[in-house]
Amino acid sequence: MHSADAMTGGTDYPGPGLPLPLTGRTSLYAILGDPIAQVGSPALFNAAFRARRWEAALVPMHVKATGLMTVLAGLRRIANLRGIVLTTPHKTAALDYVDEHGPEARLVGSINAIRCESGGRWYGENFDGLGCVTGIRAAGHRVEGKTVLVVGTGGAGRAVAAAIARHAPALLRLHDIDLERADTLRTSLAAAVPGILVETGSADPEGFQVVINCTPLGMATTPGTSVDPARLEQGTLVVDLVVEPIMTELLAAAADRGCPVLPGRHTLRGQVDAVCEFFEGAGDG
Repeated sequence: MHSADAMTGGTDYPGPGLPLPLTGRTSLYAILGDPIAQVGSPALFNAAFRARRWEAALVPMHVKATGLMTVLAGLRRIANLRGIVLTTPHKTAALDYVDEHGPEARLVGSINAIRCESGGRWYGENFDGLGCVTGIRAAGHRVEGKTVLVVGTGGAGRAVAAAIARHAPALLRLHDIDLERADTLRTSLAAAVPGILVETGSADPEGFQVVINCTPLGMATTPGTSVDPARLEQGTLVVDLVVEPIMTELLAAAADRGCPVLPGRHTLRGQVDAVCEFFEGAGDG
């Protein structure tokens, strides 16, 4: 367990920075990704740790896809490592490395959080979908009864699509440059969520009330947009999972067209509390 007095709810966290001073009792967490400079998780999680009075710190680690398994094998040997957050491109690859999966991870086939338990077992779960829906609701919007376009069906996209499907959209369309991957997800969701109207198709956003970018397009290293902003209808909610920059090219263009926009930081913030609760109880120290 963390050497903490209590957990406090909510997301009104202190400012950025590590929960200093670090000591030999500090519990360690890591976020693995490639690239890593753009991630917003360290600031949010370290603030959440301080709000909960956990003696813990989360640090970013730049890990290439080719080195992921080697790094994970090494991290298993760190006794005071309590948890791992995974971002692009590791969410799917890490699935087979953990000892047990949560229900969401089993449904979507990817994980974005690992709890390192005291007995040496690693438990993986995915909170991307929860974070997206929570962020949308916190901003005063909803997906129930809406036509929703999800672009990108990788690790995050699958989780987001599954969460959207469970909230009764009027129509859920999936688009991916990998047509087979999108169709596999469509089949899985149709089986898992009775009555859901889900299809695969183009990334044309015309006619959709909610458009969600779950691709890396928009990051500094991968500029561009996943949909044609000129095809967005005024009033369409545009959500981008990209965290940095805050206003991606897609969001800026959508805002210029009179669309409400939701930056990736909001969807990330929407899952911080849930991930912290998932981490709680990991380890002994």
